[in-house]
Amino acid sequence: MTLRSAGGLAALTCAATYLVGFALLVTLFAPLGFGTGDIDPAAVVAFIAERPGTLIAWNTTIYIVNALALAVLVVALRQEIARARPDAAALTNAIGLIWATLVLGAGMIANVSVERTHALAADPEAAAALWQTLHAVELGLGGGNEIAGGAWILAVSLAGLASGSLGRITAGIGALSGFAGLVTILPPLGDIAGAIFGLGAIAWFIAVGIALLRGRPTDPAKRIA
Repeated sequence: MTLRSAGGLAALTCAATYLVGFALLVTLFAPLGFGTGDIDPAAVVAFIAERPGTLIAWNTTIYIVNALALAVLVVALRQEIARARPDAAALTNAIGLIWATLVLGAGMIANVSVERTHALAADPEAAAALWQTLHAVELGLGGGNEIAGGAWILAVSLAGLASGSLGRITAGIGALSGFAGLVTILPPLGDIAGAIFGLGAIAWFIAVGIALLRGRPTDPAKRIA
């Protein structure tokens, strides 16, 4: 398997983790308030007491699996962009690996918070206080904003368009999603911008994944997707 094809599979994996995350967010975890900014700590503690494995599996999918796949994709896209723009490739690589590290860290914190909260299930108030503290750390690392992700997708999209590695449609989707990710730094717009970033990222990951798996065009003037 070439790095290019590995990157394509990694991009589709990233899209899949986002889809799983959204699906559970609006179904199983909807009563807990995840994604709405109005989380009920007592409900979260009760859920963890009964089904800790479910939350750990979700965290592992949306954070850890995503981060590992993202690292592969970052390196693969760096190689594609470096064919024409080695300077831009180095920059996007650095931003991308920072994002992957933050996502991985958020996932590790999220799983530890579930484990420690479950251990305090006999004391709901203490469990809720501990979960809220660790959840705040998780959000700070990346679960509650998309600054690093927005910066990387935007940078890759612009560099990919300039280098001929990405086509206009893919770059346009990435630019919109990336900009939305940066806007999550503004509290009043955080939830809306986060939703736009997430949905746009799914489309972008799929487009990039399919393009990488198709193989490099024989005509250097052609751009993927």
